[in-house]
This record gives sequence, C-alpha cells and structure tokens, in this order.
Amino acid sequence: MKAYWIAHVDVTDPDQYSQYTQRAPAAFALYGARMLARGGRSEAMEGRATPQRSVVIEFDSYEQAVACYHSPQYQEAKRHRKDVAQAEVIIVEGVAPV
Repeated sequence: MKAYWIAHVDVTDPDQYSQYTQRAPAAFALYGARMLARGGRSEAMEGRATPQRSVVIEFDSYEQAVACYHSPQYQEAKRHRKDVAQAEVIIVEGVAPV
C-alpha cells in the first residue's frame, strides 16, 4: 500500500536551505519516491496558517517511506535543514483502492 510524506516547512535562510534541497532528492530516488506537491500555491482552509512550503511525496510502501527518512542519505540532507527551517514531517499510509 502506498505511503506519503506530508511536510510543512517555514524557511528562515533560503541560501542555506538550498543545501538541503540539493541533497534530499538523492535519498528520495534511492527509495522510489515521487514528488506530488512541492511549494506550490496553497491556502489554509482550517487550522494553522499556511506554511511557506507544503510538500507531499509518494512511496510504494510505508516501510520505504520510513526507511528513506532514516537513511544516511536523508539524514545528511536533513542536517543542512536543521538550523535554517522549521519543519513538520509526518508519514501516513494510504488507503486501498476502491
């Protein structure tokens, strides 16, 4: 069953954040991830204010999504995001097709 990373990110230093965005795709590629949404137009309909960036990444399985997050490649990329962005990342399992 598919799984998704859903991330909300507020960037405080775009130049340094680019170090993250240059590295993270390598980890995603290793785990067969597909970028479904990344930083496009968004509007908060309920809840907290809209973050600067909303991201949705699809994986073939929950296990792949979790493994990607914990991979050395992603953790290296994440290190470059740590002090220059506030991020919320969740992994959610999809539903079976009807």
